[in-house]
Amino acid sequence: MRLFKTRSLAASYVKEGRVTIGGEGVKPSREVKADEVVVIRRRIHSQHVRVLGFPKGRVGAKIVEDYMRDETPQEEVDKLEVAKMEDRFYPSMKGRPTKRERRTWDKWMR
Repeated sequence: MRLFKTRSLAASYVKEGRVTIGGEGVKPSREVKADEVVVIRRRIHSQHVRVLGFPKGRVGAKIVEDYMRDETPQEEVDKLEVAKMEDRFYPSMKGRPTKRERRTWDKWMR
């Protein structure tokens, strides 16, 4: 299942206890079974994914989507949308803004 960009990132999430299956923390070696719900606590929201099955072998990313279903509750999706809007309106500038950042800010304020 492609829920992370890399295997090492997935393993670090599991080791930190940010991935649960059936309400229980998991180890990196745990095998996922069909019809289980995997919950991943991201930075701002939690993502809920139901495993529908497994392909016979390696397949493309678009085909993998047929084997899982996103069951993230609407309030979690709303949290993510609010965070995206805040990032858009309040960019995380540190120190004095560069000329490019100032021009972007001026364009937004018009």
